[in-house]
Amino acid sequence: MKVLISDNLESIGAEILREAGLEVDINTGLPPEELKKIIAAYDGLVIRSATKVNAEIIALADNLKVVGRAGIGLDNVDVPAASKRGIIVMNAPDGNATTAAEHAISMMMALTRNIPQATASMKAGKWEKKKFMGREVNGKVLGIVGIGRIGSIVADRAMGLKMKVIAYDPHMPKEMVAKLGIELVDMPELCARADYISVHVPFTKETKNFISTEQFAAMKKDAMFIDCARGGVVDEAALYVALTTGEIAGAGLDVFAVEPTTKDTPLLSLDNFICTPHLGASTTEAQENVAVAIAKQMAEYLLHGTVINAVNVPSVSAEVLSKVGPYITLAEMLGSFHMQIAKGGVREVNIEFNGDLAELPTSPITVAFLKGLFTPILKDAVNFVNAPLIAKERGIRVVESKTSQVDDFTNLLSIRVKTTEGENVLAGTVFGRHEPRLVRLNAFRLEASPVGPMLFVYNQDVPGVIGNLGVTLGKAGVNISRMTVGREPDQQRNIILLNTDTLISRELLTKVLELDEIDAAMALEFPPAGG
Repeated sequence: MKVLISDNLESIGAEILREAGLEVDINTGLPPEELKKIIAAYDGLVIRSATKVNAEIIALADNLKVVGRAGIGLDNVDVPAASKRGIIVMNAPDGNATTAAEHAISMMMALTRNIPQATASMKAGKWEKKKFMGREVNGKVLGIVGIGRIGSIVADRAMGLKMKVIAYDPHMPKEMVAKLGIELVDMPELCARADYISVHVPFTKETKNFISTEQFAAMKKDAMFIDCARGGVVDEAALYVALTTGEIAGAGLDVFAVEPTTKDTPLLSLDNFICTPHLGASTTEAQENVAVAIAKQMAEYLLHGTVINAVNVPSVSAEVLSKVGPYITLAEMLGSFHMQIAKGGVREVNIEFNGDLAELPTSPITVAFLKGLFTPILKDAVNFVNAPLIAKERGIRVVESKTSQVDDFTNLLSIRVKTTEGENVLAGTVFGRHEPRLVRLNAFRLEASPVGPMLFVYNQDVPGVIGNLGVTLGKAGVNISRMTVGREPDQQRNIILLNTDTLISRELLTKVLELDEIDAAMALEFPPAGG
């Protein structure tokens, strides 16, 4: 079998693949048109962030069986298109966690002691000792936004520097965070108390420009802000204003909304701003770690059929997958649905397999639900292998039960999720052979297809609501492809689920919420049909 390495990869990766008996070609920097011409010859493709594995490439990849990303992010891979062609997509999510955390600490120290500015001054022939007076981090408060794997490492290192660590993470149970020696607080309190604020969340529709004008205004005048996670989480225009008006004292970014960024970026002109060109994962150790991991994973799959760290298929045999595949898709959808509508951190998940489903291997279905649960908040850092571990790390209790009894459907997957602020009950089934459906949400009975962009609405059960909603979306140019209504007669409330051709913008969501008799509305996003 042949493997193409199309991005720069530590040599040990190619060595491992060759030692396993695979033929390896290294051809980096290929233009898309050149990659299209040769991709059909390969069984495996190893990439980093440069190669764009889009639908056009995948359509021409007649023999491709696996794409391996040496790292975490999969923004450059069309995963649904790969899934449709039966191509496994895998990543190496744990190889650079320590490196990324250490970079955040390095940025904090560089900001604190004015190291980049002092270096530039000396290289310009100056000796400005008084100008670059710094301060100690000892005894200061570090506020971490997102206390997952990397955020936890940052906290550990900061506590080693004798800092007090507080954190904001609405998805983490308070008692689990407390075990790390960290105080969990809400975002306004974190902004008000922290001397340093470091961001460690993925870029999602919820985290886009999450740190903006309101947050900077609430920070201390001498606070310093660091983002070594993902570009776009901080509103760069708001950060520029905060730095130039003295709302905060300094900032350091390793990531930007547009990369590569240029000298035209206003932030680069500021003396109290430091930056690096997305170096968070750039250490020899991290690059070797991800090269070794992805090479071993790809060799195992190509030679033995063993799936490790795949993001689009669980690690099960083809025989098991043929039996439970549609329910794996259903479970992942239900997990994602819950996380997008729920409030509070998850404490417990109770999964019940009803009807004939109880006789099938159900472990992959449970794993798929957990993956779906964490994907909206962790993105590419979660896959079918590490989802149970993440649940364990977060103190989430997972309980399975089976019964052959079921009333309305041949098979039913029922899930009760308890959070710090309540619970949700979801149930789903598969229509035909491959059509997953959400058939229950709490007290509401419905038949919804959770695919692609959706609008989820709670409304009063009165005439005119659906009409006004349709007109509002129509004026905004949003096409509705499917509508499902669930009714709760006792409370005189409805839920409406609309499948739309495009994702609902924040501005349009605001207009929907302003409509009469609309109690709540949320924009949801799922993989497209068939993905």
